[in-house]
Order: sequence, then structure tokens, then C-alpha cells
Amino acid sequence: MGMLGTLMALTLLGGAVLIGYTYRIEDLFLEVTEKELLAYQSAEALATSLVNQKGFVSYYFMDGDPDWLRQLGEYRQIFKGRLKEARIYSEDENERSLLDTIARENRRFVQTQDIVISHYEAGQRKAGETLHHEARKDFFQILEHCAFYKDLRKEKIMGAKEANQALARRLRISAVSGIMAFLLVGFLLAAFLIREILQPIRRLALETGEPEQSVGSKNVVQSLSLRIHDLVQDYNQTSVHLEKSRAHLLQAEKMAMVGKLAAGMAHSIRNPFTSVQMRLFSLKRSLEMDPVQQEDFDVIAEEIQHIDTIVQNFLEFSRTPKMKIQTVSPSTIVDNTLQLLKHRLNSYDVTVKLTREEPLPKVQADSEQIKEVLINIIINACEVMNAGGSITICEEAVGEPGEQSAVIHLTDDGPGMPAAVSEKVFDPFFTTKEEGTGLGLSIVKRIIEEHGGSVSLVSSEGGGTTFTIDIPVEGGIR
Repeated sequence: MGMLGTLMALTLLGGAVLIGYTYRIEDLFLEVTEKELLAYQSAEALATSLVNQKGFVSYYFMDGDPDWLRQLGEYRQIFKGRLKEARIYSEDENERSLLDTIARENRRFVQTQDIVISHYEAGQRKAGETLHHEARKDFFQILEHCAFYKDLRKEKIMGAKEANQALARRLRISAVSGIMAFLLVGFLLAAFLIREILQPIRRLALETGEPEQSVGSKNVVQSLSLRIHDLVQDYNQTSVHLEKSRAHLLQAEKMAMVGKLAAGMAHSIRNPFTSVQMRLFSLKRSLEMDPVQQEDFDVIAEEIQHIDTIVQNFLEFSRTPKMKIQTVSPSTIVDNTLQLLKHRLNSYDVTVKLTREEPLPKVQADSEQIKEVLINIIINACEVMNAGGSITICEEAVGEPGEQSAVIHLTDDGPGMPAAVSEKVFDPFFTTKEEGTGLGLSIVKRIIEEHGGSVSLVSSEGGGTTFTIDIPVEGGIR
């Protein structure tokens, strides 16, 4: 542990040193690129703006075009601006003194040029030429100062470059020293690992029944790693199975409690509600009511009927009805269901299209319960579509003989549902209806699973919904 700690400390120290040097290098480069380079560019621009105004007086002397004087004035202003910019980047006293000299000599040069121009304009060409030669001397003197200033800036850049190279050398020395230290500690750690870890692993491999020749080879660690990996996988699978079993157990306990609650509630309140319904029926026959009273009476009767339906759903969910198994084709159950719902479908203005190449193979099923499943799904689709729409029922036999299944697809062109809803529609008590109990589709799922089959749905918002019922042809009943 002490050696590992030492290695980690050296690693952290070396990393910290390298990081520190990288920041130093970054700062140095930023200084060069952002300040010294800009100062050097300013020095170059200063000399360039001076050179650009050199020949304008001569051009004016040759052709007398006043535009040369206008351009001369522009470049004089540019020179002043560059000189001001150079002062901003100059921090050394020698540089500032040199810039003061350049500014002073430039003022004298400008004054001399103005006198030369006045001589030319007055026709005193001889005096203008003589003074023009003097002005050229001033020009070259200023240009020499500008070149010297540029050399100063260049020397600073070279100084920064040398500092960077020195820093890089120190960084290399530090890196080599760190590598040597890491190699030394790594060698000691390797010896420690061989003595304290690899040898016990070989002994462990021998004790687990590994062949001796395999133990002496370099694959012993890999072999033990595979064995441990298999053990971890077995543990993970066992853990997953236990978690699923726990979830199923909790769900079963919940459903058992709900079943007891539903059964007790139904037996406690259904008889009083039956008595109330009978009394209301008797009152309806004996009382004469105005339209408002009649409407209130009908609402009361409908709400009592709705409560009775909820109680009935709880009863159906809580008890496992005894199935009346018979050999029947699911196609026959589909036909009977559509015949039963004919008037209901007309009232919803829903059309049904049945796609069937041949009747589905016969299965062992309770036809009344399968019919209840189909009615539940179709009525739900009608309620979702409100008025109008269509439902397509497609039948197919899937699989080879002996492993065949009867599959029924029910597709509506309703609004569909988002993924968050479609994942929960089969959960007990989950509903999106204001007056729903959330038990209809959970009963559907339970009935199909009791027949050894499965029910699923595919839906998307705006794309309709498809329910798929899959019932095995043989050996399906649990």
C-alpha cells in the first residue's frame, strides 16, 4: 500500500508540474501573440505609413495635381494614428523615448514638406528643390528610427521565444525525471505483485483443480478471470430473477388485496343499490313528473347504473370465473361478436372491415370470455373515435403445425395514444376516461393469459391503435 501510495503521489506531483508548465507556456504564448505581435505589427505599419507619403510631394511637383496633396494629408494622419497605437504597446522607457524622437522629427519633416509645397506653389522651384533634398534626409532619418523601433519589438519576440525554449527544456527534464521515477517505482511494484499476488493466484488455481501445466502458463489469470466472470453473471441473473419474482409477488399480493376489497365492497353495497333501482323503477311508473323532474330522475338512474357497472367490474376483476372450455374457431367468436354489436356500431356510426382468407384453426377456449375481450376492445375504440371512423379486423394463423397460433389484429383509425399511456393501459386502475374504472383492459389481459396467449398493442398519437390477440392452437389453457 505504501508503494502504491508513493506511485500515486509521484503521479499527482508529476501531473501537477506538467499542468503548471503548460499554463506557463500558454501564458507566454498569449503574451507573444496578443501583445508583442501586435506591437511588432504596429511598428511595421508605422514604417509603411511613412514610406507611403514619401513621393507625394515629388508627384505634385511633376504634374501639379492637388490630389497628391490630399493623399499626403491622409497618410500623415495614418502615420499619427500608427504612432499613437505604438505608444499603447510600448512599456519600455527606451521605446517611448524612441517614439518621442520619431514624433519630434516627423513634425519637423512635415513642416519642411509644407514649406517645400509653398515654394512650389509660389513658383520658387529652385528653393523648393533645395529644401526638398533636406526633407529627404529627415525622411530617411525617421525611417531609420522606425526600423530601429521595429528591431526592438523583434528582439522582444525573440526573447519570449528563448524563454519559451528554456521553459520547454525544463519541462523535458521534469518529464524525463518523472519517467525515471515511475519506472523505478513500477519495477518495485511489479516485483511486489509477482510475489504477493501472482504466486497466490497460481496456488489458488491449483486448489481449484486447474491443470498444473495450465497454472504454469501465462493464461492462468485469464482462466480465473473467466471463472469469476461466469460466477458474476450467474449472480446477476439470479439477482434479476429474484427481483422479478419479488415484483410479481408484490403485484400478486396487491391484486389479492384488491380482490378481497372488491368482493367485500360488492357484497356490501350491491344489494342496497338493487333495492334503490327497483324503488326508482316503481316511482317512475307511479309518479307524474314535469320535464325538469324527469331529466333529474333519469340522471339519478343513470348514475346508479354507472355505480352498479363499476361494482360489476370490480367483481369480475377480483374473482376468477370458471371457464367453460370448448373447441371453437376464433373466427366464429369474431362473427358472433360483430353480430351482437351490430346496432351498437351503427349508433356510433363506425364501420367494421373484416379481412379473412380462411377461418382460423380451432382452439380450446371459453367463447364467452373471448367474446368479452373482443367487445371490450371494440367498444373502447368506438368511444375513442366518438362518432364515425372505422375498425379493421385481420385474422391469420401463425407458425408451423404443432406450434400454431390464432392471431387477431384489431385496428382503429382513432387519435391513438402517446407511448407513456400505451405502456400502462393494461395496468389495473389505469384509465384516461373521466368515468372509467381502469379495469377493462386488465381483465382483457387476464382472460387472454388464462388461455395461454398474449395481448399487445401498437399505437402512436394521430396514427390509430392496433390490438393483437395471440391464442395458441394447442395446449394453451392454464
